[in-house]
Amino acid sequence: MEEQKENRPQGAHNEAVVPAHSPGKQRCRLDGEENNGQHCTSSTSDYSDPVYKEIAVTNGYINRMSRNELRAKLAEFKLETRGVKDVLKKRLKNYYKKQKLMQKEPANGDSYYDYICVIDFEATCEEDNQSEFTHEIIEFPIVLLNTHTLEIEDTFQQYVKPEINPQLSNFCINLTGITQDHVDKADAFPQVLQNVVDWMRQRELGTKYSYTILTDGSWDMSKFLNIQCRISQIKYPSFAKKWINIRKSYGNFYKVPRNQTKLTVMLEKLGMNYHGRPHSGLDDSKNIARIAIRMLQDGCELRVNERIHGGQLMSVSSSAPVEGAPAPQMPRFRN
Repeated sequence: MEEQKENRPQGAHNEAVVPAHSPGKQRCRLDGEENNGQHCTSSTSDYSDPVYKEIAVTNGYINRMSRNELRAKLAEFKLETRGVKDVLKKRLKNYYKKQKLMQKEPANGDSYYDYICVIDFEATCEEDNQSEFTHEIIEFPIVLLNTHTLEIEDTFQQYVKPEINPQLSNFCINLTGITQDHVDKADAFPQVLQNVVDWMRQRELGTKYSYTILTDGSWDMSKFLNIQCRISQIKYPSFAKKWINIRKSYGNFYKVPRNQTKLTVMLEKLGMNYHGRPHSGLDDSKNIARIAIRMLQDGCELRVNERIHGGQLMSVSSSAPVEGAPAPQMPRFRN
């Protein structure tokens, strides 16, 4: 529900080129994301290596290229040529950087996670959305993105019957395309969540394959799921306590202000059109997955950057150890 979500401030950015992975050192971010006061360990020798000087010189050259020159060079390397100038510069810089580092040492080809589960809930809403209105999840979609093939491998989607406001507003129906009949025939949230857990287990997420969740903003997990679990009197599911907020990742990687990180704007800046019906949870999730694929292709290392603790939204430092989400389990009911 993009219209219902907040825009959280982006971190400070810098253009420094740093080693992708120094042996024996802590892994550093390559997209300029803040470390919340914690800094990656490095030594002067990391930056004095000639390969990084070459990368810095190349970055300066790329910064002076026109959009047509950037597109021509990208086409020469058979890379995607769509996107605004800043996106094209970032894409070309990462291509050169990857090539230079591969010459220095073989790439291990590892990804942080085998799979990314893209989730974009739809929830009950009213046109004025008064502060006392309780949002209930009415659509639970998941798009399963394989980070190795960079393809959408599978999808899950179920509607949910709301309890507090069972009658959808006309505004909600028109916005989401979800009808009263859809939710009347749907299961209550606990059953839908059990179906989600079963679906994830069948795909061996958290056991055979590492995975994490990715959302468009903070609200899907920190607000909508948090509120829904309280309504349904179940504990917050452990597998959803950490996630990738793609708005933060996009803003930090491409170095753009927060007003350029809405779903439709991100697609536009990357040279893509929205596919499907806006505010359909499943269609939104598919389009968010397309952005994630393009970011991975451009060299972004998508990793968890937010979590919920004690019901409160918190940032995850980019220097924190990378851990996949635990194997999904159905949470217990509250006493």
